[in-house]
Amino acid sequence: MIDSGKETWAANELRDAELGDARLNKRLVKVVGTLASHAASSVPEACDSWAETKGVYRLRDSLRVTPQAIRQAHRQSTVERVEGLDAVLVVQDTTTLDVSHRPATKGVGPLDRPSRQGVKVHSALAVSTQGVPLGIIHQQDWVRDPDTVGKKHKRHQLETKDKESQRWLSALEATQESMPQQTTMVTVADREADIYDLWATPRRPGSELLIRVSHNRRVKHQARYLWDAVLQSPVKGELKIQLNRSATRVPREATLTVRYTKLAIRAPAHRESKEHLEPVEAQLILAQEENPPTGVKPVRWLLFTTLPVRDYQDAIRFLRWYSYRWLVERYHYVLKSGCNMEKLQLEEVNRILRALATYCIVAWRLLWLTYEARQNPDSPCDSVLQLHEWQSLYCTVNKTPVPPETPPTLHEAVRWIAQLGGFLGRRHDGEPGVKTIWRGLRRLNDIAETWKLLNPDHSTHHLRLVGKA
Repeated sequence: MIDSGKETWAANELRDAELGDARLNKRLVKVVGTLASHAASSVPEACDSWAETKGVYRLRDSLRVTPQAIRQAHRQSTVERVEGLDAVLVVQDTTTLDVSHRPATKGVGPLDRPSRQGVKVHSALAVSTQGVPLGIIHQQDWVRDPDTVGKKHKRHQLETKDKESQRWLSALEATQESMPQQTTMVTVADREADIYDLWATPRRPGSELLIRVSHNRRVKHQARYLWDAVLQSPVKGELKIQLNRSATRVPREATLTVRYTKLAIRAPAHRESKEHLEPVEAQLILAQEENPPTGVKPVRWLLFTTLPVRDYQDAIRFLRWYSYRWLVERYHYVLKSGCNMEKLQLEEVNRILRALATYCIVAWRLLWLTYEARQNPDSPCDSVLQLHEWQSLYCTVNKTPVPPETPPTLHEAVRWIAQLGGFLGRRHDGEPGVKTIWRGLRRLNDIAETWKLLNPDHSTHHLRLVGKA
C-alpha cells in the first residue's frame, strides 16, 4: 500500500482500482491524492515536480483507462460505507461542464443554447439519512447531438428511452444494482425527475422514490387534478424552517403547513388508453407557506413518494430527507468551482471525461469532510488527518511548537482548516462552508509537508480507514 503524504487517503479509497496494470493503479492513487491537496490549482501548480505533472497528463491521455474504470474503485468504497445502514438516500441531479471559452475543444456538443458548448453530467450521490455525503454511486456523462437542439416539439414524440430523460431511469437501475440488498435506498430528485415512466418502472424490494412534483397530473379523485386533490386533504401540522440568505432572498423564518394524502395518479392522457396503463398509487406530501411576507414568493414543496406516510412524523422525516437533495448541487458546485473543472486546459472531450472521473472523487472528499465534521464533531480528527497533518495544523493555529499527545476533535480540526482558508469563526458566522475548507486544505498541505521535513521523528503516518470494516 502506498503510504506517502497526500496519497494515503487516496490509497485507501482506491485500493480496489483495476485499470489493467499495477502501475496505472498506482498512478491513479497519486493523481487523485495530488489533485485533492490542491483542488483549485492547475496541474503544474498542484504537482511537486515535472515527473508528477507528466503522470497526471499521461493518465488523462491513456487510451487504456476509461472514466468508468476510474470511478469503479470509488463506487466500491462508497458501497462499503453504505453497508450496515438501514437506509440511504441517493440524490440525483444534472449539471453542465461549459467549455465555450475554448472553442477549439474537440468532441464537445451544444448545451442549453447552441452558442454554449460542453458536456452534460448526471450524478447520483449516496447520502446518509443524517445528511453526510457517502460517495458517488453513479455518474453519467454525454455530449449532445447538435441535430437535436431546438427541436423540442420532436422530442415530445419520442419514448423516454430515446430522450435525455432516460438518465433518471438509468441511474435508478445502476444504483439498484450497486446498493446492498438489505439497505433501503431512496431515490431523491427535483422536479426534473417528475417523469411518469420513472414512477411506473418496476423497482427492486427496498427501492423507494422521493421526488418533487412538477406537473399537475390527472388523479382518480373527485378533484380530478393532483394539486386540487392534495389541497382538499386536512392540514396535519405546522413546520418552522430557517431560510438562509441567497442571491434573491434575505434570511428569514418561514412557517409551513403540512398535508399528506394517498392518491392514484393516472398516466398521461395520450398514453393511458393506447398503452393500457394503470394509475400509480403514491403518497403526496405538501409543505407550503400560507402567509409569506408581502412581495415574497411563498415556499412550496409537493413531494411524490412511494414511502409509507403513516403519520405527521413520517411526513416531517421525508421532508427533511428531501432537503438533503441540495447536497448534490453543492457537489456539482465543488466540482466546477472548487476543482475548476471548467477551467482545465484540455483539448478534446475524452481528456475532459477522464479528468472528470478523477475530480469527481476529489470533489466528494471535500464535501464529505465539511458535513462529516458537522454530524460527528466529537470524533478524533485522526480519522481524517494523518499524524503530521493534525500536529502541524494544531501548532500553526495555536502558535506553539509542541503538539498534544492526543488528536483534537474533528470539529476543532475542520474549523482550524477553515481558518487557514479565511474563515473568521465569529459567533454569528456559523459553521464553515466547503469553499473556505478547500482553501484551508491547500494551505495545510504545504504546512504539513514542511512539518515533516523539520520533524522527522513525527513523520510516522497514521490514518484509520473511514467508513470501512
